[in-house]
Amino acid sequence: MEKFSKISGVAAPLPLVNIDTDMIIPKQFLKTIKRSGLGVNLFDEMRYDRQGNEIADFVLNKPAYRQAEILVAGDNFGCGSSREHAPWALADFGIKAIISTSFADIFYNNCFKNGMLPIVLPQEAVDVLMKDAEKGSNARIEVDLESQTVTSSDGQSFKFEVDAFKKHCLLNGLDDIGLTMEKAKSIDAFEAKAAMERPWA
Repeated sequence: MEKFSKISGVAAPLPLVNIDTDMIIPKQFLKTIKRSGLGVNLFDEMRYDRQGNEIADFVLNKPAYRQAEILVAGDNFGCGSSREHAPWALADFGIKAIISTSFADIFYNNCFKNGMLPIVLPQEAVDVLMKDAEKGSNARIEVDLESQTVTSSDGQSFKFEVDAFKKHCLLNGLDDIGLTMEKAKSIDAFEAKAAMERPWA
């Protein structure tokens, strides 16, 4: 998993509440077990019409936001079913951080496991950042995980809280497999000792 430290990028405003995982990645795209390739179907029913043509006024179809790395969203983002394909789709599109007043618990935890930073801020702060994001590609929001701050394009800074262990994992690019591999020497030593003590096993 890629290390997350600091990003300064375009933020896409998505001022909708209760964006559920089926809106993020509809059920017909859940057949794959690969993390790549889902970005094209992110927010599929909002991005495309029934003929598969882009809907011009959807935020991620606008030229200013096609390369967005940050999403500023409404309350209760990622609610609904627990599908891990939702953070896969966001990450594959290029989203690295999501800012909202609240997240569904399972989605929130899945973000960290997939290298994304979900940031919870008070409504007043989200309102400021939402307005800033509406300025388009000229406004770049900075997210600094080390200092736990989000800074708007005009310099307003907001502090956010994050679990110390989750922060450690993101800063060091550690998913569940990476955490296990950190213990590889201990695991190998245990297996070697077990093989000597119980050769019949």
